[in-house]
Formats: sequence, structure tokens, C-alpha cells
Amino acid sequence: MKTTLLAGALGLLLPAIGLAGEYSLTVDRVQIDTGDFVKEGIGYNGKSPGPVMRFKEGEEVSIKVTNNLDEMTSIHWHGLILPYKQDGVPGISFPGIKPGETFTYNFPITQSGTYWFHSHSGFQEPDGAYGAIVIEPAGREPFRYDRDYVVQLTDKHPHTGDRIMRNLKMMPDYYNREQQTVGEFFSDASEKGFMSTLKDRLAWGDMRMMKADVEDLQGFTGLINGKGPEQNWTGIFEPGERIRLRFINSSAMTYFDIRIPGLEMTVVQADGNNVQPVSVDEFRIGVAESFDVIVRPKDAQAYTIFAESMGRSGYARATLAPEMGMVAEVPELREAARLTMADMGSMEGMDHGSMAGMEGMDHSNMAGMAGMEGMDHSNMAGMDHSKMGQGAAMADTGTSDPFYAQGSGLIPTAANGGKFLSYADLKAQKPLFEEREATREIEMRLTGNMERYTWSINGVKYEDAEPVRLQYGERVRFKFVNETMMTHPMHLHGMWSILDVGAGRLNPVKHTISVQPGTTVYMETEVDAPGQWAFHCHLSYHAAAGMFRKIIVEGGPETPTAAASEQSVKVGGGA
Repeated sequence: MKTTLLAGALGLLLPAIGLAGEYSLTVDRVQIDTGDFVKEGIGYNGKSPGPVMRFKEGEEVSIKVTNNLDEMTSIHWHGLILPYKQDGVPGISFPGIKPGETFTYNFPITQSGTYWFHSHSGFQEPDGAYGAIVIEPAGREPFRYDRDYVVQLTDKHPHTGDRIMRNLKMMPDYYNREQQTVGEFFSDASEKGFMSTLKDRLAWGDMRMMKADVEDLQGFTGLINGKGPEQNWTGIFEPGERIRLRFINSSAMTYFDIRIPGLEMTVVQADGNNVQPVSVDEFRIGVAESFDVIVRPKDAQAYTIFAESMGRSGYARATLAPEMGMVAEVPELREAARLTMADMGSMEGMDHGSMAGMEGMDHSNMAGMAGMEGMDHSNMAGMDHSKMGQGAAMADTGTSDPFYAQGSGLIPTAANGGKFLSYADLKAQKPLFEEREATREIEMRLTGNMERYTWSINGVKYEDAEPVRLQYGERVRFKFVNETMMTHPMHLHGMWSILDVGAGRLNPVKHTISVQPGTTVYMETEVDAPGQWAFHCHLSYHAAAGMFRKIIVEGGPETPTAAASEQSVKVGGGA
């Protein structure tokens, strides 16, 4: 296999300092130029995004991180399996890095694939503190490619993370530029009838919710490898070559639908783990996820990498071309998505303006076990989990996806009418774990109050919640029930998440799992990492508002002290 790594186009390849496996990073104030605006942000080694860090499976790494800021910082190695004290979450795995100090991370590289790193302090990540990780496998890849590019996405906003959070708390629809109009009412009335449209609008008004509330944050510029659409990051190829594109979504809040008009993409990896190849025309990448694809352009022409936000409010754009300066047509944004009553799931008809009282509500009739974070559901063996997400979703086009509620307004369809990737298409290339029955089930209801912009798990915000305690060596099945109208990318630190797609031992292994509105999704975890870990929604402002839990794994080779286990922490937006 011939592999050409053009790291210079993506950011500086991190140099080794002294012995192989030794690296250094500085955390700095930087200027970020999106092509639309210039703002001060935070970066690594003087840039945002930071350098592409390249490791090899089996090596021991030592990474010196020097904090040049006037505030605390941290780095979380997203998706990497490592000792918990190296995970980089202040107050959970370590105290953080003080201004002017240097902290050295030391951990073994036990995996390969595409990952990323970012700050877990305040809102430093959405302010620019992120970068990519590429890990070369110890053996051969199960697929061939000639060139290799990181394609790292983010949603850069002219406002700072702190200001965005204040505005969302003051007015949750502050950044919503897709409000429904009178013209849209009459258009819907013409298509669906006046009374039907009126009842629909009144129902949404009673709930104090908006059909257009697909994205909390609009008004951003989409970046690819730090370049805005007009700056046009470009990857070079020779016709006939196989190109590996390592897509990483490092956004604060934005899901992207990705296509390359004129090229079919073969998905070969999800969240750093190899999957059985599946050819698609388009795929949706959740916040914090990564997907590796292979493309093979045969003609000497330019191709646009087009990443359109799920809410159709913005996009990122880059180009693949035989030489610099070539461009291809940039597609127009499609019609803005609208939520439906199906996205309310079992909460249909509920007054979501009064959800603040959920902390004290009796949810014992919801899914049979709500609020029981640590409950032992040992009788679950007879449960039928073959249907994910409350039944297959059916779009007007006849497409289906079992990970969306039936009739959801967010059901993805490919722009060219072709194949859109579903979680259901993902099958592990080689299972990481033996298949065995879970010892218990833990339900995590994803809850929130949009009017007050509070987000929670089982109706309880992080600062009011007890840690979730797991036992080393057990296998836990997590049940996510999304009672909100937002999509939540749930990220478990330190351990793999085995997504139940109904494929048994071939279920894909991920570090981040998206849960769509009105759906129920299951994942299982081999509890094989002692210590304390974070578990949270990776939407930065949702995590900061309370959709966050501490996981304590008891037993095993290392058990944190009782004092450390009960340590409290003020969680910022870094996720």
C-alpha cells in the first residue's frame, strides 16, 4: 500500500522532541480568520485547529502541554482508551493545567484510526482549542488507499462561547434564523388544508416549541481544516488514485450532511474502528463523531466536498482537485428542515414550557423504569431490541431509517436520490469484544427545558446528580430515551460504546452515539476501565447546561479513593 501523507496542507505535523513518542503542545491565544470574519480564539502551537498529531499503535507517548493562557486549561484525547488520570477532564480525572504551567500526559497507544483532541475547560473548545489525531495501525489496513487527508469540520461563530451561552439562557431562540413565516403558513395551508395547518400551529404554540428549532446555534461559518468556504481548503490527487478522507466533526453544536457530487464514498471506519465497507452518496456526521471514507476520482476535474448543516442554515466547503486553484460548483443549500410531532415521541402533547418541574415528577410509567440510573434489570433477556428508535422512520420518498422516529422531519435523504448512510448499515469489520449478555440495564432519559435552556439526564442536571457507579468487569446496557426535540450525541469517556443495530457480535463499536428526537437507542459497554469518567451530550452548550454525568468504575486494578470519587466539579462547555 502506498500512503502519501500531505500533512503540510492540514497543519504542521507534530515534531518529536528527543526520543520517539515525545511531543509538545502549547495552548495559546490565536487569531482565527474564517474568510467572513476574524476573531480572537484559542489554539495549539499558535494555530486553530492545532497540529495533526500522528501516533503509531503500540507506542508509549509523552505529551508536554504548556498553558500560555491566563486561565486554566486541559486537553481531552477524544476516543482514546487510556488510564483515567490521563483523560483530561478537570475535576474528574485531574485538576487541570494552571496558567504558565506544563502538564505531561503519558499513556500507551492501544488502538489505531482517526480521533481528535480538544480542551475540556469552559468553552475553549468552541473557541478554537481542537485538533486531529491519526494513529497508524501496527499491522496492515483491511482496505487500500494512495492518499490520506484529514477533513476536520467545525462551526465557527463570531461570538465567544461564553457570550453564546449567556444569549441562549436569556432567549433560547436567539440564534434561530429559520423562524416560520406567514407566507409559510399559507403555503402549508394550500398543501395540507387551512384547518389542519391552523391546528398544527396552535399545537406547537401550546407547547411553546418551534418546528424550526433544529439547531440551537445559527449564524456560524463552517470551516474545514480551519478554512472557510471562500478560503477553500484543497486536497490534491491524481486521477485513478484511492483517497482516504478522515472526516471529524469538531463542531460545538452542528451536525453536517456530507456529500461529494460526482463521487461515491465508501465508508470504512466509524469513530476510529473499521467497519465492513458500505458505499454511500451522502452521510450525516454527528458532533464529535468521525467517519473515514475512500473515494476514487477517475477524471482530472475538481470535486466539491460539501458539508451542509442538518438545519440547512450554513455549510462548510472544500475541494479535491488535480492541481491547486481548480474549483467545482458549490451546491445550493437545501430547504430548511422542520420538526414534526413525531419528533416529540412519547412526549407528544406535553407542555414543554413547564418541563422545569421534571426533577420532581413521577416518571414511573415511562418505559417502565425511568429515573433508575443504577437499577438492575436482570430480567431483560426477553426484551425485543430488534427495532431501534421506536420503529422505522418513513419519509415521503419511501426511505426508511430505524434510528429516526416514524414521520420525523429530520429523516435524511441523499441530494441525488441515492444511498444515505444509516447507523443500521454499520457492521464491525472485526469484533473487539466477545458477545455476551448484559448484566443489567441503565436507562438514561435525555431531558430538557428549551424555554429556560436547561438540559439534563433523567430530569436531573449534573450538579444535582449522583455519579453513576459501575462495577469493573460487568457488561452494562444503556437505554437512551430522547424526550427532547434535539438530537444528542452521547459520548462516554474511557470505554467503548457498542451500538445495537441488531447485528449481534458485529454491532459497531463507537465512542459517540447520536440519539434522534423521539427515539430510543441502546448501546452496551464492557466495563474494563477503572477510575472516574465523564459521560455527556457533546453539544457544548447542552453539556454546560447539565446533560452530563460522572461515571465511577469501582473495583479492578485501580480504584479511586473515596475522597476523589466524591470530588465535585463545575462543568464548562468543553465536551
